[in-house]
Amino acid sequence: MTRLDRTVELLGELVAFPTVSTDGNFELIRHLGLLLTQAGARVEIMPDDTGEKANLWATIGPEVDGGLVLSGHTDVVPVEDQDWSSDPFELTERDGRLIGRGTCDMKGFIAAAVIMAEHYASLPLSRPIHFAFTHDEETGCIGARALVPHLRARTLRPAMALVGEPTEMRVIEGHKGCCEYTARFTGLEGHGSDPDAGVNAAEYAVMYVSRLLSLRSDLEARAPENSRFAPPYTTINIGKVHGGVAHNVIAGKAEVDWEMRPVRFDDAVFVRDNINTYVQQDLLPRMRAVHPEASIETEIIGEVAGLEPRPENAIRDIVMGLTGSNGADVVPFGTEAGLFQDWGLSVIVCGPGSIAQAHKPDEFVTRDQLAACLDLLDALGRKMM
Repeated sequence: MTRLDRTVELLGELVAFPTVSTDGNFELIRHLGLLLTQAGARVEIMPDDTGEKANLWATIGPEVDGGLVLSGHTDVVPVEDQDWSSDPFELTERDGRLIGRGTCDMKGFIAAAVIMAEHYASLPLSRPIHFAFTHDEETGCIGARALVPHLRARTLRPAMALVGEPTEMRVIEGHKGCCEYTARFTGLEGHGSDPDAGVNAAEYAVMYVSRLLSLRSDLEARAPENSRFAPPYTTINIGKVHGGVAHNVIAGKAEVDWEMRPVRFDDAVFVRDNINTYVQQDLLPRMRAVHPEASIETEIIGEVAGLEPRPENAIRDIVMGLTGSNGADVVPFGTEAGLFQDWGLSVIVCGPGSIAQAHKPDEFVTRDQLAACLDLLDALGRKMM
C-alpha cells in the first residue's frame, strides 16, 4: 500500500470519530497516541478538567532545542442542519474528492503527519520533530491556549512550527487575531406600560452594540499603512443579540455575542478599553440608579493572537524553497499559529485542502492535495537530519 493510500485509510478512521467541539475528542487522541507510539514517538496525552477532551504532544528525534512542530486541531464543527449527500462521519470518495466532516479542516493534515511518523523515526534526525494535536480550536483555540503555556515551562523549545490548516498548500505567513466575547445584561423586569419602573436589559444591550458599531470607523482609520489583509483594518461583528420574554414585559436579561478580528494587538486593546469604559462610566451607573443589583458581565470566549508577518521567518523560507513558492500570503481566518509565534517560534500555516470547503456540507479534500502535503512533510523530515 502506498503512503498516500495509507493516509487516505487513516483519514477514514479519523473522520469516523465525531469530534464535534461540543462533545469530546479523547478517544481520537488516544487512537493517535497509540499510532504515534507504535511509530516510535514519545507521546504525552494531556486531558482537560472534564477528562473528555485532551491535547497530544509527541516527539521523534533527539531531546534538544530546535526542530519542528507539526500542529493540527482534532475538533470539527457541527453537521446539524446541513444538507450532506452522504454520512458526514464516514469517508466517501467521489469524483476525486474525499468527503467527510473534517477532511480538510483538518484531519487530512493530521493523517498525513501521523503516516510520516514511522518514516521520521527511521531517519538520523539531528533535530526533533514534534506533533501537537489539540482540542477546541473551533471554539477559541482552548486546547492550544492550555498546551503552549505548559510547553513554555519546559527547558527545551522548538524553533519552527507548521500549522496544517487548509491553504491549498500555499504558504501563509500572516492572519488576523480572533477575540470572541459574550456580554450578559441583568436588569429589572416589570410591566411594559411603565418602562421607567424597570431596567430594560435589552435596551442597554442595544446601546452596547451601538457603541461597538461606532468604533468601526475608528478602526478603519487605524488600518496599518500597506496592510495586506482584506479588509485592511480590524473588524467587529455582532453575532447574536437576545433578550426579553414578551412584547409587554420589560426585559430583565439580555445577551450579546460579538467578535473582533484585530490586525494588531493595539487595536484589541483600543476596543476593549473603549467598551469597558463605556460600561463602567455610562451604562452601569444608569442601570444601578434604578436597580442597584443590575449588572453587565463579559465572558471571554477566546482571545487568540494573530500571526504577524515578519521579515525573518525560517520555516517560511524553508518551505518556499522546498515548494518553489514565489511568495507568502496572508488570510482572514484565524488559527493557532499566533500562539506558537508568541512562544518565540517561526511559524507558517500550510496544509491540504481549501478553506472554501471548511464548515460546509460535503466538506472534502483531494488525493492530489494530500499527496502534495506528504511530499512537503517528507522534504521537511530530511531538513531535520
